[in-house]
Amino acid sequence: MKKLKSMMLYSVMAVFALTSCDKDDDDNNNNTSTNVVKAGLIKSDETWSADKIYELNGRVIVDAGVTLKIEPGTIIKARGGREANASALVIARGATIMAEGTADKPIIFTSVLDEIAIGETVSPNLDESFYGLWGGVIVLGKAKISANASEKQIEGIPGNVTQGLYGGENDADNSGKINYVSIRYGGTLLGEGNEINGLTLGGVGSGTTITNVEIINNLDDGIEFFGGSVNVSNALVWNVGDDLFDIDQSYSGTISNFMGISGSESDHSMEVDGPEGSYEAGFTMEDGTLIGYILRDEDKNDIGGGEMGDFRDGARGTLNNLYFEGFSSSADIELDDNVSSANFLSGALAFNGWVINSTKSIDKLLLDKSSVGGAFAILTEANAKVSTNQGAAGADASAFAWTYAKTSGAF
Repeated sequence: MKKLKSMMLYSVMAVFALTSCDKDDDDNNNNTSTNVVKAGLIKSDETWSADKIYELNGRVIVDAGVTLKIEPGTIIKARGGREANASALVIARGATIMAEGTADKPIIFTSVLDEIAIGETVSPNLDESFYGLWGGVIVLGKAKISANASEKQIEGIPGNVTQGLYGGENDADNSGKINYVSIRYGGTLLGEGNEINGLTLGGVGSGTTITNVEIINNLDDGIEFFGGSVNVSNALVWNVGDDLFDIDQSYSGTISNFMGISGSESDHSMEVDGPEGSYEAGFTMEDGTLIGYILRDEDKNDIGGGEMGDFRDGARGTLNNLYFEGFSSSADIELDDNVSSANFLSGALAFNGWVINSTKSIDKLLLDKSSVGGAFAILTEANAKVSTNQGAAGADASAFAWTYAKTSGAF
């Protein structure tokens, strides 16, 4: 269902791209109507101001050594692009983004099809039925990753684009600040099974600050971490077409006070993969609320929905004080392989203070699907329990009062 919808939207955007070709200009700072059009490589420091709308024409890359400052209230609209040339903002290794909005004046990334105007925060014409209208935001750094090499090319960027490399040895690497930023309607389809995430973080270091960020209606994952050590707080993901939070390549930072709200197209609220190479590190997720979506037939029977969580390929990490509600009766949390199961038994993968609001018993919700099985037998109620009383588990939802998701009634 996700692919059918995405292809329909991709076709619409291809038509739009063709009809807008006459607006293209090789001048990176050319004005088109009231919009400032950006394309290609940004090679010197720039400031994008809230009195203009900035339009991404294809892949826009902030080069190493360059700082892009985005003022509070600035709106960035992206053209759809095609395949590997989908519009996206890429912060290369060694570059810096200073995108510091405020609760009243968030920085908004959206599609050129969005009729939102300067000074507005709500789209007048797009809603939660729209996905994949452009690429997304990609931040790349020099922190450690677990792969077969110390650096790797990020998904969605062709291999001949050297600014697509991420990873290194500097866990304290600083890619800048992202604060009060809303990323909407992204995830353009590049090829079968290959889309861009709403916010992609590849090898981003702990010197980077990411807080108060929301991703809504992305065709692929909401936020995906490819290694790195950056800490992220007050993050909200709503109504994406794949996983809400996706962790890979030994991400070692902390995600705190987060909320994930599934939609009809969503897959897992959390998908966690283990290391791909010899470097092994564990992440932390704490104080999170994860809300499911139930698909119903014409008689309003529960016929499925997205999963709560999937831990695979030697997953490692500590997940504290999570609250789950609103999931289908078929949803569960799985250990998918022998190494993930062994990690749970050793404590390299740990759950603490979980509360699951469900009609099913805990042994039907937490499943060890490895060939060994039985890892969840060591759990106590201090680790995870079924209850309608949320207690101390979950996010502080007041931190998300500024979001488009809140304005739209998503929670």
